[in-house]
Amino acid sequence: MPKSKMQSILVASGAFVISTYCLLTLLSWALYPAPYGPLTHYLSRLGNYDYNPSGAIFYNFGCILTGIALVLFFISLLTWHVESGLQRVILSHAQILGIASAIALIMIGVFSEDQGSPHMIASMTFFMLNFFVLFLAGIGLLLHNTFPRVVGLYTIIFDLSTIVFAFTISGSLTEWFTVFGSLLFVLMLVIVTFRQPDG
Repeated sequence: MPKSKMQSILVASGAFVISTYCLLTLLSWALYPAPYGPLTHYLSRLGNYDYNPSGAIFYNFGCILTGIALVLFFISLLTWHVESGLQRVILSHAQILGIASAIALIMIGVFSEDQGSPHMIASMTFFMLNFFVLFLAGIGLLLHNTFPRVVGLYTIIFDLSTIVFAFTISGSLTEWFTVFGSLLFVLMLVIVTFRQPDG
């Protein structure tokens, strides 16, 4: 596949990830029948049919659609491979784990919070994989000779900060920080790739 085509897929899938997750999360939040916020609630509570009977379907559907788009997004990271060497190996591992994390996100939508153990397994798997994906992607992008260093550095620093948050602040706020910080990583990649000359 031509590199320019891969660039287009990354930009389109990344934009879809951000817009779909944010819009459907906001819609689900708007339908939540009680006070709700990042200081007191995990994101998955929006997808709990016991607590959010009218809005849960939108959050869960958003996770499923976002996960599907993330599969395309991680595949299209091929556009940032160099011809050979350590960078290609590291970024390839980030892609493989990224696809696995996307599947875990789909499972979060399939197995909503009210389903208990299956949801917890999917959620734990997603966040664990997400940490390694961002760390490897950050290193791989830093090793690319034309990719903006600031994005690679942000990715690694943000990723490590999620561990600090987990052991200090913990709770729902850490989840919100991790999810939306990860979306910012996607946005940065979309912008950089969109501005990249066709190759």
